[in-house]
Amino acid sequence: MPFRQYDSLRTFTLVARYQSLAAAAEVLHLTKGALSHQIRGLEAALGFALFERHARGMRLTAKGRDLLVTAAAAFEQIEAKTAALGRSAAPTLTIGTTTYFASRWLSSRLMDFMDRHPEIRLRIQPMIHLLDFRGEGVDLAIRWGAGTWRDCTIEPLFPCPAFPTGNRAAFERVQREGAAAFAAFDLLRDREGSRAWVDWYQAAGLPERPESESLIIPDPNVRVQAVLDGQGVALNDALIAPELERGALYRLSRQALEHYGYWLAYEAAAIRKPEVSAFVAWIKAQ
Repeated sequence: MPFRQYDSLRTFTLVARYQSLAAAAEVLHLTKGALSHQIRGLEAALGFALFERHARGMRLTAKGRDLLVTAAAAFEQIEAKTAALGRSAAPTLTIGTTTYFASRWLSSRLMDFMDRHPEIRLRIQPMIHLLDFRGEGVDLAIRWGAGTWRDCTIEPLFPCPAFPTGNRAAFERVQREGAAAFAAFDLLRDREGSRAWVDWYQAAGLPERPESESLIIPDPNVRVQAVLDGQGVALNDALIAPELERGALYRLSRQALEHYGYWLAYEAAAIRKPEVSAFVAWIKAQ
């Protein structure tokens, strides 16, 4: 299964355990709508239904039960292995980031770091809510945005301007109506209180849209898929180049948030760890 489906599969095991989207959404701090979209996306990727929906809830299909047995055992094995590695003498460096960034930029470069630093055990922690990384045992997180956070030390990694993207239907509407089309689009956001769309509307000189007219989808991979499916438009960056090149997604405006990009986030004391300072020096050189 592609790396980007890891989060969705982990979410599936939680939904299956609770047999309830509402209960699982509360545990994951997501909306039921976002969780349902993620499950349906996983079902589409797998090619079969995982749940039967009915008036009083949902239950696993036969294939869903088979997958749950395998997935639950696999995650238990991963967690046990992770714990065992954590007890080893070699320092373990845990990097928190989204599977979107990991699969599209980071993973192809990691072998170079491991070759240069064989003494460091590297662990990539897939995360959606990167604003709170302390509870995940993460030494360093890679965040996307304007770099205005005040809860930790922030260093720029590289600029990656954000611009609005949509599917072909959205693109054709912009071609017909110009900037006025943005008044009718459903806006996809990454979280409550995100200022990304606010910043873009201001930069584009358009009237600001209320947050109530948006759909919150924290997982950037799910958000890209939602745009492909015509669920709305989203701010994306150069890492979606493959979708742009094959005509699956379209850039809807020349206006971009030039000050947006990727940032390193860590607690001030973390940089004193040799493994953290080594990774920071390496990744900034990339």
